Amino acid sequence: MNLMNRFKQKNESIRVLHTEPDVCLKINKQILAWMPNTPREYVVVCIGTDRSTGDALGPLTGYYLKEMKPRHMSVYGTLQNPVHATNLEDYVKTIEQNHRNPFIIAVDACLGKATSVGSIIAENGPVRPGAALNKSLPSIGDIHLTGVVNISGFMEYSVLQNTRLSLVVEMAKTIASTLDEIDQQLTSSRTSPAIVISQMENKERTI
Repeated sequence: MNLMNRFKQKNESIRVLHTEPDVCLKINKQILAWMPNTPREYVVVCIGTDRSTGDALGPLTGYYLKEMKPRHMSVYGTLQNPVHATNLEDYVKTIEQNHRNPFIIAVDACLGKATSVGSIIAENGPVRPGAALNKSLPSIGDIHLTGVVNISGFMEYSVLQNTRLSLVVEMAKTIASTLDEIDQQLTSSRTSPAIVISQMENKERTI
């Protein structure tokens, strides 16, 4: 769980309400633009705990994404095996040992303004897990996706515990579907994201 960064530079982030009909397309295109032109191992790290409704966004996303059986993405952090404050450093070491030069996509919940609740934010750069609860944890991710699950400003722990599960589930399904679409577009581990973007743009012109 982290606090929403309100000072990101232009083109370094994109924010879309999870109920928008083209939410996946908008986020996919931006994520692909940030991905390296030379293919690498793609790792998705879904951060959070199933013991807190608001902070369950990560484990739920990991659970749904694994159910979709991605072929080009390794997934860490599910309801059965969550990645959270007490084991994050161990998972970082595991990923370093098991993946050569991985490109990491981190997923986490965050708190923000009332008008931002329900938004999915894709940002270039690492996420700082635990920032909302003043926990000192290692930053992780080449890029990251966060879902604004509730309002920040006071009693963050209590706010997380009282977040509506329906919202978290809907956002988790949307993020998982977004990542699954990217995985399907990477039809080969040798496919460059730049080529995929070009194909997407050509398809848009023909619609």
